[in-house]
Amino acid sequence: MLTHIHIRDFAIIDTLELELHSGMTALTGETGAGKSILLDAIGLVLGDKADSSTVRHGADKAEITLSVDITQTPSARVWLEAQSMEGADGTCILRRVISAQGKSRAWINGSPANLTQLRELGEQLVDIHGQHEHQSLMKKDAQRQMLDAFADNDTLLDNTRRAWSAWKKLHERVTLLSSQNQQHQERIDLLRFQSQELEALALQPNETEQLDEELNRLANAEQLRSTAAQGYAQLYDDEPSLYSALGRVIHDLAQQARVDAHLEPSLELLTSAQIQLQEAAAQLRDYAESLDIDPARLQAVENRIADIRSLARKYRTEPPELPARLAHIQQELAQLDGGDYDLDALEQQLQATTETYREQASLLSHARQQAAQQLSTGVSQAMQQLGMQGGKFAIQVVHDAANTFQATGMDSIDFTVSANPGQPLKPLMKVASGGELSRISLAIQMIAAQKVTLPALIFDEVDTGIGGGIAEVVGKQLRTLGTNRQVLCVTHLPQVASQAHQHYKVTKIKGAEYTSTGIVHLTQTQRVEEVARMIGGMEITHATRALAKEMLTTGS
Repeated sequence: MLTHIHIRDFAIIDTLELELHSGMTALTGETGAGKSILLDAIGLVLGDKADSSTVRHGADKAEITLSVDITQTPSARVWLEAQSMEGADGTCILRRVISAQGKSRAWINGSPANLTQLRELGEQLVDIHGQHEHQSLMKKDAQRQMLDAFADNDTLLDNTRRAWSAWKKLHERVTLLSSQNQQHQERIDLLRFQSQELEALALQPNETEQLDEELNRLANAEQLRSTAAQGYAQLYDDEPSLYSALGRVIHDLAQQARVDAHLEPSLELLTSAQIQLQEAAAQLRDYAESLDIDPARLQAVENRIADIRSLARKYRTEPPELPARLAHIQQELAQLDGGDYDLDALEQQLQATTETYREQASLLSHARQQAAQQLSTGVSQAMQQLGMQGGKFAIQVVHDAANTFQATGMDSIDFTVSANPGQPLKPLMKVASGGELSRISLAIQMIAAQKVTLPALIFDEVDTGIGGGIAEVVGKQLRTLGTNRQVLCVTHLPQVASQAHQHYKVTKIKGAEYTSTGIVHLTQTQRVEEVARMIGGMEITHATRALAKEMLTTGS
């Protein structure tokens, strides 16, 4: 439960320290005193959105710190452990700071936290019922959400959402492929033809460079052989040849080197040159003999080069890039031929996911129908206590297998009501009387709150529009809720306030330069005065005090 709250520079609150207790706590005060500010502050520290307007005028920042006893809230302890945000001694401390520029920071047990984390934790600690809740109950989504919350359908909803997501993904895929089936098949046929064409070419690595070299050699074979043969003859075979002339020079130098050793270096060089000349001549002879004048081969090389260049132009690429283009085409073809594009296989998968979704949606619908009967009975009984004798409330849950699949199931949910005996049930949104709608909304909230297992419940002026004996019934209901959990109730009705275990009065403090809000924990005597004020207004008489004492005595 909530145990302590500290507020600084929030709205018109300067500084506020408040100890909170178990049971039912009433918050009262004159109109405009700021009774709902405390609840707004609690909402902010539990993850509501904030802006700079929440900061007190003239202050740099607003700060809210909330302490919560979670010893009896195992789900909150598990969540904190999962987030590595455990506190000490079973206490959880939440802190929120909003700057005058609108920036916000938050902490949970001293660890930085974001708004999502605050909300996730807050949903396990507090359930808030606002004074305008009857307005949201006019919406279909709000009705469905309240029924699911009452039925504790979180697991069934998650299963249905996952089944719907799987179905939706496959349904969109099948629809797309069905509409594109002709284009898809045409694309496959084109890629297969291109793949076969390039595979038939069978271009090898570096083949284009090798073919260009061979073409040049074949085209100039006669000239190449003639030049090589002439070179061989001049170097070695003719008489006199360069080889024989060089031999005579070497012979003469060898004779003279015996006289003067300075000729030895030149002799060695010429000897080496003669050896290299002989090797070069041999290579030229072999080259000339190896060259083949082959017109057929020349034509084949020219045809091969023409085929390669033709396909390169067709695929708008360079000849060496054709193998890479073939690999890309084969990869795309493999994808198009794969399971992701197998329409028959995908349709079978879609059928399976459709059945799975229908099963999950049916389970969810069954749980809703059971909860709808329970909630309808409870609200109808509460309506009798709230002065709507003969009134009836019924939740209609219609499971239509022909409905469009939705993430939240296939049910049409409608809150219906008959305000008076003999009148037919009509949709809640068509109830004409605002007072009736307010009381029906209160009855729904009261019954729904009994199912809530959270340790703290907050009611913000949910008793607006009622009075007299009905208000006393509401007060007793809230007090009953407070026997096993914490209930905070902002109210303007003495019949409700007198039922509370604790009573706080919200006051507006007007200074010379600013206005602030204060909250006082009332003693028994002070409670008499406050309840008397709520009964009689500004003028408190002996009679109103006596009535206030009687109400407080009856309430306790």
